[in-house]
Amino acid sequence: MRILVTSAGLETEEIKECFVDMAGKDMSAVKALFIPTAAIDADAIAVLPKCMNDLLKCGISDKNIDVWDLHAGMAFEKLQQYDVVYLCGGNTRYLLERINDTGFYKSLTAYINDNGMVIGVSAGSIIFANNLEGNLGLIDTRLDVHCVTGEKRGKLPYPLKSNVRLTNTCALVIRNLPDDMAIIGE
Repeated sequence: MRILVTSAGLETEEIKECFVDMAGKDMSAVKALFIPTAAIDADAIAVLPKCMNDLLKCGISDKNIDVWDLHAGMAFEKLQQYDVVYLCGGNTRYLLERINDTGFYKSLTAYINDNGMVIGVSAGSIIFANNLEGNLGLIDTRLDVHCVTGEKRGKLPYPLKSNVRLTNTCALVIRNLPDDMAIIGE
């Protein structure tokens, strides 16, 4: 399990380095699945180039990035060809509906449990928390993103408190539930 739960993606050098370390291979060989589905309003759409740049600035070739908008499900076997799944921000409810309606939640959950790597950005992070019904159930707490003040750096105690808060410059790193969850950044 390799999950980066963020408000704003690979916003800092520390978060970027954590991603590169978690990928565990030469970044030019990394194959990414970029999912912009949550970006259904003008503000979220305007941020998509920044999200794509998160992957490019790490050294992932644009030829190795597939964009997929969740109009259909994707079999686990196909999802396994990707080294990372990048879930963009926007409308959390819409993203969660598309994930559940297409059955993608089954493949994504299996992918995560098979040591797949996921980066969630804003709505792409909230889908893993218990903010909404039908969530993916990875984090048994409410998750707030884009906060002015967030959690302190370090390992998170389990069980989690009722609400985890992330700033734009920190991330929740999940390597194993419930034992290995930590906040990096400020």
